[in-house]
Amino acid sequence: MLFCLALGYVFRKGRLFPENSATILNQFVIYVSLPALILWKIPMLEVSSELFLPVLLPWLLIGVVSGVLWVSARKLKWSPAVFGCLLLLVSLGNTSFFGYPMVLAYFGEPGLPIAILYDQLGSFIALVTFGSFVLCRYDANAPNFNWKTLLKRMMSFPPFLAAIVGVTVGKLGYPKPILEGLQAMAQTLIPLVMIAIGLQLSFSVSPRLRGPLVIGLGLKLILVPFGALTIFKALGWSGLVMEVSLFEAGMPPMVTAGALAIQADLEPELAAGLVGFGLLISCITLPILFRLF
Repeated sequence: MLFCLALGYVFRKGRLFPENSATILNQFVIYVSLPALILWKIPMLEVSSELFLPVLLPWLLIGVVSGVLWVSARKLKWSPAVFGCLLLLVSLGNTSFFGYPMVLAYFGEPGLPIAILYDQLGSFIALVTFGSFVLCRYDANAPNFNWKTLLKRMMSFPPFLAAIVGVTVGKLGYPKPILEGLQAMAQTLIPLVMIAIGLQLSFSVSPRLRGPLVIGLGLKLILVPFGALTIFKALGWSGLVMEVSLFEAGMPPMVTAGALAIQADLEPELAAGLVGFGLLISCITLPILFRLF
């Protein structure tokens, strides 16, 4: 994973790929690799009462993060653009592009269906609802918040549709040729995703944005996941569902949210820094989080 990430960064620095390469790779992942992985893995999910956790946890964390950032913004007098950027990126984690490969690396295949549930019913729906609301609130050029448009966007997103098919049709079982085809396409996910992320990495942040950057990453990568782990341990919660859910909660800021923030001119430099530095720092914080389970 790290090799592919570095490879993408080298390609970017050496200008060996066209400028739109990351976009094309991301589109392939969204339309082919991710749906194939979801169709393959989601039928393996065993339904139980524990599954409320990966669905609800992202929303609980959004509430906590929003409250902390609101207080910080008032005390530190952040501009609306800085607050909007942090609200979008710190609330939403990279639970698919980076999360799936990391969960696979640390928990193996049994953890993937839980990660998919966390991502598709948690992070993704939060992106198209809460994320769209933030963009409409802080981007002066954004259209008015519209639930009809959000629902249409959600129902046309290939991984989300794959999750629905996987939960229904997939439970009946796939013919062997289809299953083998899904497995082959799903295996393209890790190299393509990590190279695409490497092509988009940026590590340049001006001094005025370093404070919000440190606060945002500290909240996203340390306070939220390790705080949640402490609470869960105190409640006596344990098991694979809890561990994978918390691991996903510790993912760095979402690449897609960063791209949307840049497009909306919500401090593009801060958005790029949150994504780039977040990925590097999470390579340290996630193994520590895993060791504490």
